[in-house]
Amino acid sequence: MSAAQDELPKDAPPPPKPSIVTPPAQEPEGPSALPPGTMLDEPVAVLQALDKITARVKRLLVHVGQVGTFGTLSILVDACRKAPPEDSPESAAFLKITDGKSDTPQTVFSGWMFASSPALSAMDHPVYDISVVDCTTDNTAPALSAPPAPAPAPAPPVPAPVPAPAAKPPAAPSH
Repeated sequence: MSAAQDELPKDAPPPPKPSIVTPPAQEPEGPSALPPGTMLDEPVAVLQALDKITARVKRLLVHVGQVGTFGTLSILVDACRKAPPEDSPESAAFLKITDGKSDTPQTVFSGWMFASSPALSAMDHPVYDISVVDCTTDNTAPALSAPPAPAPAPAPPVPAPVPAPAAKPPAAPSH
């Protein structure tokens, strides 16, 4: 027995044990249970390509691990990540872009591109510009072409037909 226990009266309760604070059990809740700043892997990168000479814009859907093409460029998507819905919107893709216009293809870009800050890590090419739009799943991917054209203006209303003037009743025979 220790000296501190000797000083307590025999009928006194034992000293309290140090308490250990245990956090409540957390159940996995899917993406919302991720720590802040964690990004989710998505299978499809949505890219926007611009031909600076012709001003042609095209949306490209490229699956991770596959290559998309635009003009003389080949775009390999190595990874595509998106922030969970409760965080600030952000999508980023790791791209390897090569230009095949010469006999030996040249790598013109290799690195992460961010949808919210395209100038942060931009490809420097005299003819083409590539940017990340989004990372998504197969079933939520937008159309392959550029954004849809505005709907045509509605046709003017057709005027209602004007009734013809009433015909005169035939004259009664006179006797």
